[in-house]
Amino acid sequence: MPVKNNIRKVRKERGIKQLQMAEDLQVTRQTFTAIENNKYNPSLELALKIVKYFDLPIHEIFILEEDDKK
Repeated sequence: MPVKNNIRKVRKERGIKQLQMAEDLQVTRQTFTAIENNKYNPSLELALKIVKYFDLPIHEIFILEEDDKK
């Protein structure tokens, strides 16, 4: 079950630059690019920092996609 995220959408809605958010959360811009492109899942610690940064419930940022095979 892949994890998808709405980080780019929320970040752009709030007018936050990717570099600024990366610096605020003390990670590289390249890390954020990979996360936003769903190429890399953040650690639990970073995921919680992102949720706190946006002040949103975790389910509005991260989505666990269900397998169709059941």
